[in-house]
This record gives sequence, C-alpha cells and structure tokens, in this order.
Amino acid sequence: MESKNITLRVNSELYDKYRNFCKKKGLLISRQFEIMMEEQLKEEDEK
Repeated sequence: MESKNITLRVNSELYDKYRNFCKKKGLLISRQFEIMMEEQLKEEDEK
C-alpha cells in the first residue's frame, strides 16, 4: 500500500501527551492515526 505524507494541526499539549503515551507503549503515532481512521470508516460502513 502506498503511503502519503500529511500535515495536521493539533493542540501542542495534547500532541506532546499523546506522543509520550505512544513512546511508552512502543507505538507509532502515524499508525495509531491510521487505526483510528480505519475504525471510523468501518463503523460508518456498518450503519
């Protein structure tokens, strides 16, 4: 699957907290974002 670079604007405090959360758990922020998008699309398809 081809990847695409994107730019997001998020609250800096929220981003820093989430970045630390992901770092502690060994997660990639970009993959977490992909998972969230996949889940939302799946929920929409189920409606």
